[in-house]
Amino acid sequence: MALHSNPNVCCGVSCRLFFGTTLIAICSVISGCGSQSKKDNESNLSPVNGAFHVYAGESIQVALDAAAKSPTKRVIVHEGVYSPDSLRQALIWLNKVHDGITLEAKGNVSLRGDNPEIADPNSISFPAVVNHIVYFGDGITTKTVLRGFRIEGANGFVTEDELIPIQPETGVSRLEKAEFFYTDGGGIKIFGRSYPTIEDVDVVGNYARPCGGGVSVEHRGFNKEFAVFRDCIFRENRCQLTGSGVDVLPGSAAKFTNCLFLNNVGNTGKDDVSPAGRSYNAKHGSGALTVFPKSRVVVERCTFTGNWNGVDDKGNGNVYRANIFWKNTRAGGLSEGKRYEFDILSAVNVEDCYLSGDVIDLRGAIDESMNTFNASDPEFDDGFSPHSPTYTEIGYRPRGSFTLSPPFSSTATPSKITEKSETK
Repeated sequence: MALHSNPNVCCGVSCRLFFGTTLIAICSVISGCGSQSKKDNESNLSPVNGAFHVYAGESIQVALDAAAKSPTKRVIVHEGVYSPDSLRQALIWLNKVHDGITLEAKGNVSLRGDNPEIADPNSISFPAVVNHIVYFGDGITTKTVLRGFRIEGANGFVTEDELIPIQPETGVSRLEKAEFFYTDGGGIKIFGRSYPTIEDVDVVGNYARPCGGGVSVEHRGFNKEFAVFRDCIFRENRCQLTGSGVDVLPGSAAKFTNCLFLNNVGNTGKDDVSPAGRSYNAKHGSGALTVFPKSRVVVERCTFTGNWNGVDDKGNGNVYRANIFWKNTRAGGLSEGKRYEFDILSAVNVEDCYLSGDVIDLRGAIDESMNTFNASDPEFDDGFSPHSPTYTEIGYRPRGSFTLSPPFSSTATPSKITEKSETK
């Protein structure tokens, strides 16, 4: 793996981060870099009506840390845009001490990874100032819930500065921090023995180098349990290499139910991660969902459309049931081969899926008698519900906070999300 560098700024002081097989951070830090919000909410640390409440300008992290020490394990974030006010590894983070907390949006809440007021305008990562927007660390169980947020604005920023540590030392050698801990997962990073429940979340417009523009799942072999995604949207995310929407790294596990993957683009840059001459999925590139060897996924009633490729999966017998793969033929990546709906090695558990595109089954692994190739037009509406009666029990249906507009066209052009505002 080649050694490479990326210039950034730490608290107004120039720094250069080197990462590859060796991880070195050289960074000057000045007093005040660790502040977490423009307006501290120390005075609001008592729960009201069964929850800690956070309002625009206040610190979500302060409320999470208070909930971690309290019998009240619910944090409600009220309408507004929440951005970092310092350069650090994550906007918000949950690890073992936060297990069991429900973090829920009320109204239109955007969690952002950028802040042009403090970002280095000369950096290629401008205006981003955090590695990940939301981080779930070791010790998180499915009792920990993230619900109702839009997550946007990551742009390949990387710092290894531990002034604000998001992941305490685990004492487990397998979980030592390495390159992908810092770089992958622009929108959401899930690391170690971490199995959160993520519901009704719109992960949109994020970029990561090298992988996991929207989400990166990195269990490092601790994959007997699943990270859970329900009723989520992954759209218009990008990455240098694999998993533009979601990247499931080797030895990880994730479950997706009623999720939409839309207009995500991978392989936007050269592969400087793989060994020389062994680029990953070099000819055709990777999918909106990438599943690495020894990883487990269950994907049910989801829709993949308008992406640079659908799914690439090198796991063993992963489950895909009642999904729509419709014209994942988007341009934007560098790979010279044709776009595909599915690149899967072990397709024994692919069933009741409806597929149509330039290349439906790249490896010829899918049993066509158990699925529908060259499927008819789903007739998507503006929320990506298929109106064709053929798809009554198949694919994604909008639920929760997010709907899509304007009306969808068959070419899956970029769309805008509009939220259902809280009742005043």
